[in-house]
Amino acid sequence: MKNIKYFILGLLIYSNSSFAQLKATTYKDGNQVLNGFKITPAKKSSQKPGILILPAWRGVDKASKDIAADLASLGYYAFIADIYGAGNYPKDNAEAGQKSGYYKTNYKEYQKRISLALDQLIKAGANPDNIVVIGYCFGGTGALETARAHLNVKGVVSFHGGLAKDAARTIEPITVPVLVCHGADDPYESKEEITAFQQEMRDTKADWQMIYYANAVHGFTNPEYGDDNSKGAAYNEKAAKRSFEHLKLFLHEVLKK
Repeated sequence: MKNIKYFILGLLIYSNSSFAQLKATTYKDGNQVLNGFKITPAKKSSQKPGILILPAWRGVDKASKDIAADLASLGYYAFIADIYGAGNYPKDNAEAGQKSGYYKTNYKEYQKRISLALDQLIKAGANPDNIVVIGYCFGGTGALETARAHLNVKGVVSFHGGLAKDAARTIEPITVPVLVCHGADDPYESKEEITAFQQEMRDTKADWQMIYYANAVHGFTNPEYGDDNSKGAAYNEKAAKRSFEHLKLFLHEVLKK
């Protein structure tokens, strides 16, 4: 019993020390104040690889802070983007759906907010020519928009992200590697959207991968979603661990360390 108490205490100390390394960063889009978080790597390298993290539809959350701390422990600079800005954070899922839907429709505004966050990652110390963008759910859509916008990154990764885009949009070449980590049972991505996304990747001659995780639904990387797949969004420990390993392989392949 005593050992368990010490183990839990150790986890709490590690978690608190990791979050303590995250530094709040205020930046702007015109008059709109944005509130992101940066973290420097535990062990720095001359190549200064950086990861921009695009959070899910509720904005900066514990999950995005956890992944930032994990990436810093692996030697990466990391920055968590604020897409909505001060005064615009969703109060509930209904608002999150409305606000994230706005940026999916007005994708150039989304791309601009991503570009501004990239600037902050570079200011934090990352090499501007050695960066990958990753995103979760709504942020996964943003990762794909990064590639579509031809921003200066070495690759993009979408975790249970929205894949759809307006069919009327011009298909531009995708010139950076793309990794999509997708729940095989995700109810929020239709077969039609998946097919259209894959066709987009083929038409743009992209270097892309799409990995499916069995028994996983939407949000499978986030423990706060619980484990009830019938709700449509749920944590899947095996899929979360596997997708993180796939992320590490991708980063090892496209970034200089």
